[in-house]
Amino acid sequence: MNQIVSRVVADDEADLRLDRWFKRHYPWLGHGKLEKLLRTGQVRVDGSRAKAATRLEAGQTLRIPPLGDPPKPDAKPAPRSMKIDPDRIAELQAAVLHKDDAVIVINKPAGLATQGGTGLNEHLDGLLDYLRFGSTERPRLVHRLDKDTSGVLVLARTASAAAKLTAALRKREAHKLYWALVTGVPSPRQGKVDMPLAKLPGALGERMAGDPEGGKSAITLYRTVATAGRRAAWLAMAPVTGRTHQLRVHAAFIGTPIAGDGKYGDPERQLTGSISRKLHLHARALRLDHPDGSILQVRAPLPPHMIASWDFLGFDLDEDADTWLE
Repeated sequence: MNQIVSRVVADDEADLRLDRWFKRHYPWLGHGKLEKLLRTGQVRVDGSRAKAATRLEAGQTLRIPPLGDPPKPDAKPAPRSMKIDPDRIAELQAAVLHKDDAVIVINKPAGLATQGGTGLNEHLDGLLDYLRFGSTERPRLVHRLDKDTSGVLVLARTASAAAKLTAALRKREAHKLYWALVTGVPSPRQGKVDMPLAKLPGALGERMAGDPEGGKSAITLYRTVATAGRRAAWLAMAPVTGRTHQLRVHAAFIGTPIAGDGKYGDPERQLTGSISRKLHLHARALRLDHPDGSILQVRAPLPPHMIASWDFLGFDLDEDADTWLE
């Protein structure tokens, strides 16, 4: 990369720190080098100087100076500080749902963080070398899922594919479908949640809340697929926007928090019986433009803890739950 380029922040990258954005798109660029580029004004956000901790907004334009070519692949595929569990590698490679020259789609396991952070000894970003499948390039993350959310996650196998996939994810033609088990039954059973979200201050980790006045636009469509009396419901959910923890906050906002959600759920309303305490939120399907011009459409089977809950509650997986919410 030996020329100045402009990149647009994707919807699902909103509220991402600038240094984390660079880590996602240019993993070979060291933090010290980035800080120097920021101090000298070579990296800009919408034409203005910025800091590493600057929170990005969807649609902003980043000026990227010449960064040079990425280094050749390291002989050691993972950071020394990260312990590699052979079983996790096998699980990850077995979770591949789709693979071609440009794209890899995996069914991300629940409990695996997408990127590193404080206190995280294992994350997908540190395991991407094990998903090369013979390629000279390391796969690139083009969007995220929460650590405890399972399901469809797209990786780009080349830089050009990453740019095209990022652009495709910004378009309204890209559709994401999630399945969730929630406590209670929403009323109405089908609808739209339009509640802006803002980040809450504090030292308890990343946390969002509804903020009609100062929050960023956040819209979710939902439909009740099946119910277990008034105790629980299976929801199909489609985020129109891509805010942090959007589905979890919106589910709680309409009075039906997602089962196993220790951050936004109600401790007094936990589902009992053979219901796991793990988060019951799954990225079921994704449909978007493939870098080659075709349509990429992928579905991911439920993780074991959600299958067990579905069996316990008598939900039939043959239900018409894959209808796109548009």
